[in-house]
Amino acid sequence: MSNTRAEAAYQRSVLAFKDPTLDLLHGRYAPFVVAVLSIVFTAERRSVAVADAHVEIGEAIEELRAAGYDDDERRLPVGTAREICRNWVRVGWLAPQLEDDVEVYRLTAHAVGALEIAGRTGGGRARVSRSRVRTLLDAVERLARDAESDPEARIALLLEERDALDAEIARLRNDEAEPIDDEQLFEEAENVLHLARELPADFSRVAESINAMQRDVVADLRRDIRPTGEILREYLQRGQHVMQSTPEGRAFEGALRLIGDPEHIDRLTTQLRTLLAQPFSRLMGPGQRSDLDSIGRQVEKGVQDVLTAQRRASQVITAQVRTHDPIRDRQVDELLRGVMSGLQVWMQDSRPGDRVEPLHTFPVSDIGHLRQSLSDLRPPGAPAPLPAPDDIEFVDADTRAWGGPRYAELEEYVATLGDRFDLATAFEGAADDTRRPVDLLGLLEIAHRNGMTESEEVSVAEARRPDGSSRRFAFGAVTASTVKEIEND
Repeated sequence: MSNTRAEAAYQRSVLAFKDPTLDLLHGRYAPFVVAVLSIVFTAERRSVAVADAHVEIGEAIEELRAAGYDDDERRLPVGTAREICRNWVRVGWLAPQLEDDVEVYRLTAHAVGALEIAGRTGGGRARVSRSRVRTLLDAVERLARDAESDPEARIALLLEERDALDAEIARLRNDEAEPIDDEQLFEEAENVLHLARELPADFSRVAESINAMQRDVVADLRRDIRPTGEILREYLQRGQHVMQSTPEGRAFEGALRLIGDPEHIDRLTTQLRTLLAQPFSRLMGPGQRSDLDSIGRQVEKGVQDVLTAQRRASQVITAQVRTHDPIRDRQVDELLRGVMSGLQVWMQDSRPGDRVEPLHTFPVSDIGHLRQSLSDLRPPGAPAPLPAPDDIEFVDADTRAWGGPRYAELEEYVATLGDRFDLATAFEGAADDTRRPVDLLGLLEIAHRNGMTESEEVSVAEARRPDGSSRRFAFGAVTASTVKEIEND
């Protein structure tokens, strides 16, 4: 039997009031919860350290009790601030997280939405104005244009829009445009504030959807018994494309193209400050001026929160995949099930005063006596000496040509240069196969070993590589002694 319209509407209403947002506003302590959360969490303070939140909420409770608000009609919740916050976490108003190794509280999207509803209600209902109606009509017109599949029809709409813009430009050039009065500008500013109030809850909802997806992926991974290679490919891909895994994330990616560029945020901030300097801003209250000025910061902070949630989810999923071991996970699960089964058996016969001796250390297996020596007492023989580099037959001439300095040839060449020689001149006179860049370094090393003198003049030497290319080197002039002179000293 089908439900009546009244039954269907009632069931939808019951489901709606099960949402944490309406539950917060409909609860017994709703005024207290809204008041405390609104003063502890602000647009500039999205996260609060757990210890600080407990202190501030405790102080707020004491102040309200001292002011006499803890009577029969408007009772305050009982318990300490820590207990109250734990209850708020349980019902879905606060979300504990770790930021820079510090545990913090953040408002959930439900709590942000409830605070926005309470703020709008307390500040008066939005008026039906020309600005709000125009926003609706523009949105519908844009939707109809984007949904149009006929190219000719879309071209006609764009041409019509361009003609309207050209007409507006012509009126401005001819000084025929009428100035917009302050009252209408004030209405448009109210509409901007109305639209901006939805942003914090929207950003929080995107971040929470990413966190929920991360928890689902980790839970699925722990239950997955497929081969490790297949698991790695699938879950690493999900970690890299975490933003596309939720409808909220995909919608946010589209919005990010408009607000993700820092230049767009800077331009938005500049425009808001310019608006606050206009004469119509005098019609706005202090709270409205502050809200209008903070829109840019709210957008920037919301984008950062979502991107932080995306980065954290990708890191967690990647770390879980890399450390995933199905065999070990099954062993742990079997161990935990054995512990729970043993506990249930013990509870059937135990008494309230019975105690269980804890297991301080794991049992050690007895492995007996290990052998300490080998049967052969002879020491191992020394390895055969390595062959000299010249005896290595598998090194071809091209490889040797690109090797290090030819010290033997260089020392024989230096012995023919007399008592002292100029390093650059000696290098220029060397054979072609010992005029490589590495041979210049080898010659400098021989000169340093035999004793050399540096001067402030600059010497230039041209080295040739095995492939025929050359390179010029400039260095302080060096005069060196030969080996024969050093030996005579």
